[in-house]
Amino acid sequence: MIVAGFGFRSGASEASLADALSRAANGRVPTALATLTDKAPGLQEFARSRGLRLLPVTSEAAQTQTTLTRSEASQTHKSLGSVAEATALAAAGPNARLTGPRHISTDRMATCAIAIGDD
Repeated sequence: MIVAGFGFRSGASEASLADALSRAANGRVPTALATLTDKAPGLQEFARSRGLRLLPVTSEAAQTQTTLTRSEASQTHKSLGSVAEATALAAAGPNARLTGPRHISTDRMATCAIAIGDD
């Protein structure tokens, strides 16, 4: 399973999400998208338009993950080093690994990280 985890600001456009995904994917095609449960409604249409399922991740599940990067905004608002990295890992399963650190969209409205887990 290849999961693209997202963190994003309210008002992030589909173009912002697509840009972050493109930067993070590095040729990989995700099988699912993930974000925090409270942010999931903002990602539903993006997931639907790509034919991908959306996996909402609870804050508790995300907080058990070790992230590669630390965002002050994520730490302040969500108590996570990186929403994108933590949700990708949590959604991809217990043996998941990140392919690298999160990537930030050009407009800085969205972040995306890719995790690969066991199917």
